[in-house]
Amino acid sequence: MDASPPLAPPTGVAFGPETRDALGTLHRPFRFFSADGLVLAGRDYAPLGPTDRRPVVCLPGLTRNCRDFEPLAARLVGGSATSPARRVVVFEFRGRGTSQYDPDPSRYTVVQELADTRLGLTALGIDEITAFGTSRGGIVTLVSGLVAPGLVKAAVLNDIGTEIDIAGLMRIRGYVGQPLPEGATWDAVVAAMKFANREVFPALDDAGWQRFARRLHRDVGGRPKMDYDPAIASTLAAVTPETPMPDLWAPFDSLAAVPLQVLRGARSDLLSAATVAKMAERHPGLDVVEVADQGHAPLLEDAPTLDAIVAFLDRVGA
Repeated sequence: MDASPPLAPPTGVAFGPETRDALGTLHRPFRFFSADGLVLAGRDYAPLGPTDRRPVVCLPGLTRNCRDFEPLAARLVGGSATSPARRVVVFEFRGRGTSQYDPDPSRYTVVQELADTRLGLTALGIDEITAFGTSRGGIVTLVSGLVAPGLVKAAVLNDIGTEIDIAGLMRIRGYVGQPLPEGATWDAVVAAMKFANREVFPALDDAGWQRFARRLHRDVGGRPKMDYDPAIASTLAAVTPETPMPDLWAPFDSLAAVPLQVLRGARSDLLSAATVAKMAERHPGLDVVEVADQGHAPLLEDAPTLDAIVAFLDRVGA
């Protein structure tokens, strides 16, 4: 007897009960199935007032998760007397946060992450977005211009551009996938992060380091745990100082008609000021914001940066 064909994963999205994030902002966590059957996750923040703006869809960095966008979500969903409230949808890529880990690490790719995101958007009934991509999420945003023309109507790229500096990628390669010491405490993790990133975020205070640590790690029984699949490190295993970096000019050009903002950490070792200048020449309307005293990638919680993001979105009607 022939074996039955494998069942296709269910379609649609399942919402959990409304809950509050670490900053107290209400959202509904959601789950959906990828095309290959993984359970993927995200958050849907409803605007706290009437809005005529398309959803702001946030895509995190290589090893990051929904918590990265909590300060931004709080600002956008609340609106103000002069700026409309906005719906914010945050995705967690496979292998990150509360999304299921992939048994095949070779599928931790930008193309796969874009496919997963598009499937999630379809399940949520969203066909046009304002994209907000941090680092890896920004690359997914750029590639969407080639793969899914018309999806992105405006975009903010957080410390990522058309050319990636190898020094920054080598620094990331050095820590991705490194396990925490057995029995590590929150204080120990905060201290280690502060030491390792002291040149990247020199102005961050003690409370800021605590927030940073808790966005990167989940709490399990009162102790910090890595909040991504360590197998993601395999995607960088072959990178050396001589490795040619990807050319992202074609994806960037595919968004030539789209209003774009680039946030660059003034101390970034992944996105150079020279690359941003070339991007501005190619895209004359490019809105460039340099985030003082921060490296890769800006933490999206200081008032000047949030003000600049909101001002851009308001100006372009996003």
